[in-house]
Amino acid sequence: MRITPSILNADFANLAAEVRRIPGADAIHVDVMDNHFVPNLTLGLPVVESLRRATDTMLDIHLMIEDPDRWAPAYAEAGAESVTFHVEAAAAPIRLARELRRLGARAAIALKPATPIDGFADMLDEVDMVLLMTVEPGFGGQSFLDLVLPKIRRTRQLMGDRPLWLQVDGGVSVATIERCAEAGADTFVAGSAVYSAPDPDAMVAELRNLAIGACRH
Repeated sequence: MRITPSILNADFANLAAEVRRIPGADAIHVDVMDNHFVPNLTLGLPVVESLRRATDTMLDIHLMIEDPDRWAPAYAEAGAESVTFHVEAAAAPIRLARELRRLGARAAIALKPATPIDGFADMLDEVDMVLLMTVEPGFGGQSFLDLVLPKIRRTRQLMGDRPLWLQVDGGVSVATIERCAEAGADTFVAGSAVYSAPDPDAMVAELRNLAIGACRH
């Protein structure tokens, strides 16, 4: 069970310090938005390059951008260990996944809540992770969408015995993480839940323990 806090809810003026507040995190989730694919504009490649110099923790890049075929490889070249692109935006997703892997990064596909996984079942051998959005992408702090739970179960079923990570992103908190884990997710993006907590690293540990406990039942 991996907890990958999103820095979307962190203090952008002190990102290096914010990352140091969560030493227990399995990865740092970085949301890159271009104000075209989603209605928000965040950070981009220069910030990721700076973060790479500031931390040894795994960087998990989530590209919510148009034309990831063009832009995604640069994030792998910048040293990000995992690069996720949206299937709704990619022109040649298999080629892009293979290029990311060639550059040494884990390749991952992301799906919006309304995008079915079944059309991408044949692509699962080409990626290392599937990210299912549990809110509409674009802004942090949204409420979790329970309607995605059946898709989490279906995705886990399609993965079979492949060693793939199944990540969920959006509204993940102490109130929702157990449902996600029970449905089959093993990697969790939590932004506001972590960075609004008095002790962000303690929240990382609490979320992980809840996810582990949910799978023991």
